Amino acid sequence: QCFTIAHEVVFVVACFDNGQTEAQIEFDAQEILYVDFERQEFVYTVPKFVMLDPSKMFVDISDYDDAKRGKRLCSAVVTYCTAAEKNLPEEKDPPESILYPAEDVQLGVENKLICFVNHFYPPSINVSWTKNGDPVSEGVSLSRYFPNSDGTFHQFSTLTFTPSEGDVYSCTVEHSALETPKTSIWEPEFRRQSHGPDVCCAVGLTLGLLGVAAGTFLIAKGQNRKYIV
Repeated sequence: QCFTIAHEVVFVVACFDNGQTEAQIEFDAQEILYVDFERQEFVYTVPKFVMLDPSKMFVDISDYDDAKRGKRLCSAVVTYCTAAEKNLPEEKDPPESILYPAEDVQLGVENKLICFVNHFYPPSINVSWTKNGDPVSEGVSLSRYFPNSDGTFHQFSTLTFTPSEGDVYSCTVEHSALETPKTSIWEPEFRRQSHGPDVCCAVGLTLGLLGVAAGTFLIAKGQNRKYIV
């Protein structure tokens, strides 16, 4: 017996009255590629361990001419909506942020801190880092903006670091919807090996030899509005 599985492919074009345009293709609600309009090409975001050459599988839907037509259409929609919505209050959504390490933290072992900023609009934020109160710029990277299904955006900033005892790191996010910058703080916690179990086993063995039973119990300026076509 054969079964047919339905899949959904969505081409999303988002543009803004500040001239910025983003486009991506989603397969079953997961981004598989986005359009780099400056380089005039598709950038596939499917992990290589899932698919070595996604361009062969998605050749029928990855047409750059369609992306250009979508960009022109979206720009026309923005022009129309901007004229129709003059003097409306600017729409803004403040960001949420969380700070966490990419791997288990080990003393003296290089790691990455990830500052995940989500659900903000318009897509314009500033992310800064500190270590023990001092600004840090080396080892910092910032991803592009990723659109959410509700019209907001999310973005990642990462800091490569080597954890030491007593260090304190912070990630500060600035956005036009925030009255004051939003700061998340992270301090490394190291797991220490305990010799307790070995001692208990030794004591239990000694008491056993004596015949005694023992038991142990052993975290853009201006009016930017969003339009999704």
